Amino acid sequence: MIGKIGMWEIMLVLAVALIIFGPAKLPELGRSIGNGLKEFRKATKDLKDSISFDEKDSISLDDNENDKQV
Repeated sequence: MIGKIGMWEIMLVLAVALIIFGPAKLPELGRSIGNGLKEFRKATKDLKDSISFDEKDSISLDDNENDKQV
């Protein structure tokens, strides 16, 4: 049941956030969360690209070493 969030649960979370942070801080809070997610996705993508480049380099180096031994 953890994965299923209904409309009432979302409304409850938004109401609590409105009460805690107030209407003036909610746009700023949303913006900062959005920027944080954007940076996280960018860092994750860069890490994946780095790992894929390393795998390609190591595969090509392994192939060259095997060719030299034969």
